[in-house]
Amino acid sequence: VMVQSSFILLLSLGSASAFSPGIRSARRMPAALRMHESGVTCTNEKVTIVGASGYIGKAVVRESVRRGYPTTAVVRDPSKVSGEAKFNGANVVAAEVTEPESLAASPAFKKGEVDIVISCLASRSGMKKDAYMIDYQATLNAMNAAKEAGARHFILLSAFCVAKPWLQFQFAKLDFEEKLTAQTDLTYSILRPTAFFKSLSGQVEVVQGGAPFVYFDLGEGRTATCNPISEADLAVAMIDTISDKSRENSIWNIGGQDDPLSMVNQGELLADVLGKPEAKLLGVPIGLFDAIINSLQGVANAMEMNPHPIVRGWYEKMNDAAEFGRIGKYYAVEDMLTTDPSEKFGQITLREHYSKVAVEGQEYDPYTSMFAKKATAAK
Repeated sequence: VMVQSSFILLLSLGSASAFSPGIRSARRMPAALRMHESGVTCTNEKVTIVGASGYIGKAVVRESVRRGYPTTAVVRDPSKVSGEAKFNGANVVAAEVTEPESLAASPAFKKGEVDIVISCLASRSGMKKDAYMIDYQATLNAMNAAKEAGARHFILLSAFCVAKPWLQFQFAKLDFEEKLTAQTDLTYSILRPTAFFKSLSGQVEVVQGGAPFVYFDLGEGRTATCNPISEADLAVAMIDTISDKSRENSIWNIGGQDDPLSMVNQGELLADVLGKPEAKLLGVPIGLFDAIINSLQGVANAMEMNPHPIVRGWYEKMNDAAEFGRIGKYYAVEDMLTTDPSEKFGQITLREHYSKVAVEGQEYDPYTSMFAKKATAAK
């Protein structure tokens, strides 16, 4: 989810801990589970990944194959990922995660042919309808398919921000987490990453072109702070939970190894990486969000009781626009930060990521990047 991309949200709007495990079903555990080495151990179990075509999903597919697991990647349209290096070595199959019967019929969930199911599903927009369709129902469909197939373990990519929820997608994720932790047919691991490097890369190209780095000023010199994690490091952590018994039936808040980075720190770091003589920073008052959100929500509220189909359509659009604004504000004001050493993981730093993007470019994403140029090649 987004941290820096809050600025993009603002622009577009202006113009428009662990649970106690229950009793789990008995199943013989592979011998490799008795020992675990991060980034190395492979139990040779069969892995199915849903949400495989997403940013983190692709990294998890690649890591699962690298580690030696027989890996099946579930995507809506295999032709769209054909030839992509991150899928080399994986069996790519088609299925519609929003349709239980599609998952049940997929070879990815053939009974007795899957041991581990990993969900990297996440709604794109974060709007209520989208969130409950993907973050809740589609993920629930995948969990149920895992049970029917006889899998033993379910790994969920969640989000650090659900610990302090006030957005629709956060409630959707929490509702699914409750379903997962309440059932007893599967063991589980839930990972809640702080922020992705991609989410902090939205201003690389504009700063590279000479524009200032925009941050949200919370007053008295304060800005939101985070320790983001790279997709490669997060993928290692997710695959680790297959063999790491200490992560079974638990929630893992996870961030990267960087020291806490404020938005000002990020702007200064980016300027240094790009060889700028000094960082050009532009602070935007956080109150700007409130003005936009309140205006949009006010328009939506005025339409709420009108039954006319056209008005209902506009009501939904204004309501979604207000929620979009709340998402932007959330990441502008809330810290996405882990401080416990057990919750800091990986090797790659944000400096290394910025240096790579500055040279190779990055894939354009309307939710995280302003004017990204396409990466030169998959590495």
